[in-house]
Amino acid sequence: MRLFHVNMSLLRVCAFVKCLHRRSLLEKCASRAPLAECCQRCLAVRNGADTHLQPHRRNVSFSVRKTEDPKKRVVEQTQLLDVLEARIQQLQPESLLDVQKANVEFLQAPSSGSHISSVKTPNTPPERPDVSKSAQNVVREPSKSQPTRWMEKLTKEKKSKMKKRQHLREKLQKNVKEKVAGKHPGGKGNPKLPGTSYKTISSKNPAGLAEKSNVNANVQAASQKAPKSKRKNPKNKPPSAKNQVTDEELAQVEELERRLSQQASPWSCLSQPEHPLQATEGAVGNTRSCIFSWLEACVFAGDIERAHSFLLSQHRVRSRRAVLDTDVYNIMLRVWAKKGTLNQIGRLFILLEEASLRPNIGSYCAALECMGRNAYCSPQVINRCLNQMEEDGFSVDDVFSQCVFQLDEREMALKAVRIIHPDYQPASNHTTSQSPSSLVQDLYTKRDNHQYPKLDFTRDELQERFKFQLDMEHACAVTIDSVEAEKPITEHMAKMRALLLEQRAHWRRALLQAFREGKMILGKTNTKDFRLNLYPYFCLLEDNDYVDIMIQSVSSMPPSGESLMTLAKDVGSRIYTKYSVQQKYRNHMVEKLGSIYNAYTDLLAKDTKAYNVLPREEWCKLETAHPSGPTLQGCESSWPYIVTLELGTYLLDLMVKNLKINSDILNSSYDRKRIPILYHMYTFRSNRQVGFIKPHPILTQMQQEAMETKLTFDSSVMPMRCPPLPWTSVKFGAYLLTPAKLMRSVDGVTQHEELLERCQNLHPVLDSLNQLGNCAWRINKPLLDVIISIFNDRGSDKLDIPPPVSEAPKIPFFNPQDPSYTSTEKAHMKREVINARKKCSEMHSLRMDALYKLSIANHIRDEVFWFPHNMDFRGRTYPCPPYFNHLGSDVTRSILLFAEGKPLGPKGLNWLKIHLVNLTGLKKRSSLQGRLEYADSIMEDILDSADHPLNGKKWWMNADEPWQALACCMEIANAVRSHDPTQFISHFPVHQDGSCNGLQHYAALGRDVIGATSVNLMSCDVPQDVYSGVAQQVEEFRARDAKSGLKIAQVLEGFINRKVVKQTVMTVVYGVTRYGGRLQIEKRLKEIDEFPKEYVWEASHYLVRQVFSGLKEMFTGTREIQDWLTESARLISKAGHTVQWLTPLGLPIIQPYHRIRHHLLRSPIQYLNLQISHDTKQRPDTVKQKNAFPPNFIHSLDSTHMMLTALHCQSFGLTFVSVHDCFWTHALTVDTMNKVIREQFVALHNQPILQELSDFLLHKYCSRLTNLRSQPGEKIHLLLQLSATMESSRHILIPDHAPPAFSCLSDVWHPGS
Repeated sequence: MRLFHVNMSLLRVCAFVKCLHRRSLLEKCASRAPLAECCQRCLAVRNGADTHLQPHRRNVSFSVRKTEDPKKRVVEQTQLLDVLEARIQQLQPESLLDVQKANVEFLQAPSSGSHISSVKTPNTPPERPDVSKSAQNVVREPSKSQPTRWMEKLTKEKKSKMKKRQHLREKLQKNVKEKVAGKHPGGKGNPKLPGTSYKTISSKNPAGLAEKSNVNANVQAASQKAPKSKRKNPKNKPPSAKNQVTDEELAQVEELERRLSQQASPWSCLSQPEHPLQATEGAVGNTRSCIFSWLEACVFAGDIERAHSFLLSQHRVRSRRAVLDTDVYNIMLRVWAKKGTLNQIGRLFILLEEASLRPNIGSYCAALECMGRNAYCSPQVINRCLNQMEEDGFSVDDVFSQCVFQLDEREMALKAVRIIHPDYQPASNHTTSQSPSSLVQDLYTKRDNHQYPKLDFTRDELQERFKFQLDMEHACAVTIDSVEAEKPITEHMAKMRALLLEQRAHWRRALLQAFREGKMILGKTNTKDFRLNLYPYFCLLEDNDYVDIMIQSVSSMPPSGESLMTLAKDVGSRIYTKYSVQQKYRNHMVEKLGSIYNAYTDLLAKDTKAYNVLPREEWCKLETAHPSGPTLQGCESSWPYIVTLELGTYLLDLMVKNLKINSDILNSSYDRKRIPILYHMYTFRSNRQVGFIKPHPILTQMQQEAMETKLTFDSSVMPMRCPPLPWTSVKFGAYLLTPAKLMRSVDGVTQHEELLERCQNLHPVLDSLNQLGNCAWRINKPLLDVIISIFNDRGSDKLDIPPPVSEAPKIPFFNPQDPSYTSTEKAHMKREVINARKKCSEMHSLRMDALYKLSIANHIRDEVFWFPHNMDFRGRTYPCPPYFNHLGSDVTRSILLFAEGKPLGPKGLNWLKIHLVNLTGLKKRSSLQGRLEYADSIMEDILDSADHPLNGKKWWMNADEPWQALACCMEIANAVRSHDPTQFISHFPVHQDGSCNGLQHYAALGRDVIGATSVNLMSCDVPQDVYSGVAQQVEEFRARDAKSGLKIAQVLEGFINRKVVKQTVMTVVYGVTRYGGRLQIEKRLKEIDEFPKEYVWEASHYLVRQVFSGLKEMFTGTREIQDWLTESARLISKAGHTVQWLTPLGLPIIQPYHRIRHHLLRSPIQYLNLQISHDTKQRPDTVKQKNAFPPNFIHSLDSTHMMLTALHCQSFGLTFVSVHDCFWTHALTVDTMNKVIREQFVALHNQPILQELSDFLLHKYCSRLTNLRSQPGEKIHLLLQLSATMESSRHILIPDHAPPAFSCLSDVWHPGS
């Protein structure tokens, strides 16, 4: 046994030496230790030679074992043998020691090299000679097997141990069965052992470096001490019946997999197991992301020594090394590559080897860059690097097509390659994608008749606008005039403004000093405890930049305060945005961006030739034509959400501690003392105690009385002043410098982005977003002036213009200690105080929201602007600017016009009139001709509203959308008073809204004739209104029940109308429950003053039942489809998966609902308990998954229809934008747009949508059941149920007929409201 330990120790030393000396691509030119000479020492020992060796013997035990139980010794020796065997496989780099094959392979040894004695302990990094020095080369040759007496003995001993272990296992299993059967109730004749556990020891070799070997050691726990058998171990309990898979179920699994394997699967990139997404999640993923961003911050700040030392400290500890990946090491590889330091590159490759990591394409790119910079690097070194890269499965073209370059990295890598291949030219970066969906295939392949729209700007004008937008984003903030500035300045206002200005100067100095002191302390903090501090992040910007961010947060804080987490996130996000912008300037990205954008304007400008390509295609073409310099796409990495919060909380702590003011600043009678202007306090939100930052009343009073005329916003809040960058990939598009996400998500969610990056066919989705973003806008100045006048004149609740806070009810004051109040009166007074404060807070929020929107609109009143777009995880599109956009309220929409004007044409004026009637909410059941006749009958009121909006008859104020109605009145008045209305240039957007769009999709999916009729999918004499239809049906139910004597039905007489049921009908297709529907109806009933309040609860409970019953009768297939979707999601989530699907355009969607994981963030100001519901390591939230699947699926179909309409409208040259299911265009092109809407809806629902969904779910979740036999049987049961559910619902998935709704839909279209 002692000889065995000595031999094993020697083998481990040899393997470790080889690990240090093997495949580093740069060390091949340096002097190396010939391994075979080392291994000859091992042979000499085994052959009995007397060789003096001094290996490190700390892990080798020479003690003689005491006499022990034979069974226990057999198990322990077997376990030791397998562990050592696995360890050999883990340490061997080139299949040098293949224990499974019962032989030891050696390399042919050169005659010179270093010796084993030069190897240092793992605690100190091994020293390597500079790779630039010449040395003898070590050439790999195929190894030959050399059987030895030791290996034969080892194999024989292993077989013996395996036989004994098998005999012992059989005996244990027999004893367990007898115990369960009750044959030995006393247990004396049956030796009781701990529960048997099976441990798998797998040797994880680097992929591509050695053969993968799994040494399965079924180690029995009999070697453990007897008292441990009393411990509870639920994992070792006998499997229950539900966890056992029967032979019949296994047959079903095999039959299902055989059937699925015969079907062609177009979802190969998305039907993979979910563990690739989980690899970057959880605690390890969060730690790795934090380390990655921390190292990047150190490098950006120039603190190379700190970054390098920290990486080495992490690498030396195995437990911390496990969280590192190749990309983390690549950060330092790029640093040393820029310095041309080959020996540091070699050392980092050695570290990768020690960490059992494989160099990726970024690693080789850094090595090539370093060789290109190093004038003394020999061609042999570069050639070996290229050969090694090819052995690892990478080509030279991969370097230039997959890597993200900074500065001149591409040129340096290309220089190194051309030393070996002088005529090499990198291949084009165009990525091959799958063929587009059949829905858009003709759109991309047949473009002869396409007329892509141009902008009404010259090339020079667009380039000037680009420069303006670039400067605005470089500043990261924009200061504009407030619309309240038009109020006359009083002496008191001027005094308060001067006082605030003076105090801010004091605060700025105090914050700057405190920040620098704190930064100095952080910089001196010892990082030997392996913890990351915030020091590198505070070196990214100038000190004054951080102070500006803090002062901006104070100025924009509401009087009622804001939650600590919200403020911290905003502050941290502003730091990241500034850092990202600075990073692009330092990498010289801006120069390349400007040159490509200048060429890109040829596609959009009106004074250039017509192009037959899309913006995305033109940008990719131009980027390919400008390969030199930095890469534009994927050049930035986002910070973890935790880092953003830590930065924000640190700065907020500085603000709370250092921002102070004199207590007598407003009242000299008070005693002077320094008091904080911000307070950290706690409050309750939904039974949760949350931290709050609240301004002192003195600060609030000063800000309100000063009525400052300036507002400061982030640059991303403002609309763009030039056409946005086209989305060309997941990580590039929208703003010029400001980072933007293609898919919106909750902070910290990464699974959507990872899923999109794996998808290979997003071109239709990207092109539709680009089409929406390229629509140019301008301000309706006459209407804006009317709105601002009302805003500054105490507002108007009726017209949705919030009044100032001064109009809020006064907060009552009472002394709770006053004995004159009874307990009931005190409780009543407390409620009044709470309600008054709530009302004040709501009024302030609404007032500030309106102030922001109107101020932004007024700031760009003479400009043309654009809204870049992105989407949520369901595919619904949104403008990126959050405050002012066309998705806003009635006020915001009314002041937006298309920048491009088009003549009304023969039907344009009629469409304006019909649109006006739709905005009033009247004539819902009238035909288009009836609405037109009504508009002509009230032409006098229309013209009066346009001429005298505030002093006339005010007819427009009674409309459902009053401000849009007034804007339409002004447009009609201008048109009818023009010389020729058909030639009148109109900028006004006309809307075409779907009739309860969700029900339209359900009716089409289920081929529901009655339901399709009620939502205008079938030809009718007059447009149908589903809300009025449901209200009428509910009224019939009520009349029947009232006649039978039901009291609540009698009380509801005369109160059931369209408004009461509309919200519930609209949201029932989006998963609203009866409880939620009851709350909606209850709110509507409370708004009716005449309805008796004591019957509200009973009436709402009664009405929600009737609404659901009415919908079930009208839409017979809707509930069946909803139930099928819900049940499928339930089975998928119960089996441990999140629900995922593909839209008909190929957009991958995944529901990010998981069980909540709590994470405690220890910040200096407060401990934050983060509730993380998107951690993919957690099990899916079954309730949310199943309830959200039906509405999210319908939303994805809705967005697909919109994208199809946008793409086809673009091909016709139409101006088109959307607000989900409400489509906008010029009055001239409404008929063309309606035709496209109908055709694309028909084309979409002629696809086997539900059948394709079923096939996708089966392939994704049920095609690998044979690989799950080691999993609990319950999981297989659930997935088999899913398969059965799909089979039992084929009548839903594949309807037998297409109803008349589809044949007539292409002939008639009725706009809803």
